[in-house]
Amino acid sequence: MARVLAIVLAGGEGKRLMPLTEDRAKPAVPFGGSYRLIDFALSNLVNAGYLNVAVLTQYKSHSLDRHISMTWRLSSLLGNYVAPVPAQQRRGPNWYLGSADAIYQSMNLIIDAKPEYIVVFGADHVYRMDASQMVDAHIASGAGATVAGIRVPRKDAWQFGVIKTADDGIGIDEFLEKPADPPGLVDSPEESYASMGNYVFTADALVEALEKDAANPTSRHDMGGDIIPMMVEQGRAAVYDFKRNAVPGATERDRDYWRDVGTLDSYHDAHLDLVSTVPIFNLYNTSWPIFTSNSQLPGAKFSQGASVRDSIVCAGSIVSAASVETSVIGTQVFVGDGAYVQRSVLLDGVRIGRGAVVRNAILDKNVVVPDGALIGVDHGEDKRRGFVVSDGGVTVLGKGKKVLP
Repeated sequence: MARVLAIVLAGGEGKRLMPLTEDRAKPAVPFGGSYRLIDFALSNLVNAGYLNVAVLTQYKSHSLDRHISMTWRLSSLLGNYVAPVPAQQRRGPNWYLGSADAIYQSMNLIIDAKPEYIVVFGADHVYRMDASQMVDAHIASGAGATVAGIRVPRKDAWQFGVIKTADDGIGIDEFLEKPADPPGLVDSPEESYASMGNYVFTADALVEALEKDAANPTSRHDMGGDIIPMMVEQGRAAVYDFKRNAVPGATERDRDYWRDVGTLDSYHDAHLDLVSTVPIFNLYNTSWPIFTSNSQLPGAKFSQGASVRDSIVCAGSIVSAASVETSVIGTQVFVGDGAYVQRSVLLDGVRIGRGAVVRNAILDKNVVVPDGALIGVDHGEDKRRGFVVSDGGVTVLGKGKKVLP
């Protein structure tokens, strides 16, 4: 096998996910009841056989560092590791100035590991992907950099960084940031390639590009904004079609699923994708598992009179004589008699009082909803009480937010 070092970029603030990121880094935000967002990227790398993984952290990283240290323990006997690497000002007095600068300041990792290829993944997307297939495609192409591209309708591609390919459909002619008129694909003119934020580099090519970028005072020092366009100009960049990626156990419905959960609405929508009868994204694929830590808790309990439909309820939670529909319930959540929870995400330790209604909402850890309270029913009232209401009408309460009777 080729020598591969995996680097996960996990330093993002996640401002658009506030208040969920008020006390934690975006990759540490809980997802799917028992996971953290970073678990998806790490699981994809480990399942693909890449067991030397450096996670570059920066903002509010305590819970993220703790999660990685307590959960992602690989065999030190075999030299395997998933290691959080904080910003250390190794190349000057600045903290990370961008995603490219994060890798540049962590150049010691590359020098020590001596890899032939470097896989660089983001830490905050929900998907399954066999990274080894992308590495094989990169080696076969002879490119210095390969960008993972997902097919999106051309009319919607203006929201993304878009890849314009050469006539062969593999080489990259242009890398466009949110273009007004996105280019179509060679084999599908009404589709465009959106960048997934996942890259494979030949190690020497990446080191050369990082050194050149670091010396440019006008650069934003960003992987997608500076490094990839630089390598496109040099004719050294290729695209990898995510649709080619075949993960064991995937269904036709979820095989090319990928979600950027960078906003409250997309975070909420991605949870609803998990709970339909035939999930749009299937967490129950044991052939390509998503790994995380397992709490030492009893199974979920449902009292007489409880009604739970199209929902995930995690360990240690109790649903009394209440109704839960199309929702994701984390660990150690209590839903009291007569309460109604619909299209909502309740994170660990939330308590819903008797007769309370929670609708189209996200409740962060340890929120206590008093008896009879209404959340997500009247958005004007929600705002008056200091709750966040997203553009899509999702009411969000931050960690431990007080809810007055």
